[in-house]
Amino acid sequence: MSYKLILALLLAGTALIFVIQNAAVVEIKIFLWSFEISRALLYFILLSSGMIIGWLLNSFSRLKKKQRNKIKNNL
Repeated sequence: MSYKLILALLLAGTALIFVIQNAAVVEIKIFLWSFEISRALLYFILLSSGMIIGWLLNSFSRLKKKQRNKIKNNL
């Protein structure tokens, strides 16, 4: 077995244990809205949104750096 497969299985097992232990429903209140959601799903949404925001910020900073280097090289 490759180490990538073993690592993937360990991560999947850890995620499964996490979901089973955090199946409780919690109430979320945002301004005037209120809704109930599984705690595990809430964590997943927060983690995913944080990863997307980080990826977008990183892409934006790389693009700006690339544009600055292009301008420097043309001068």
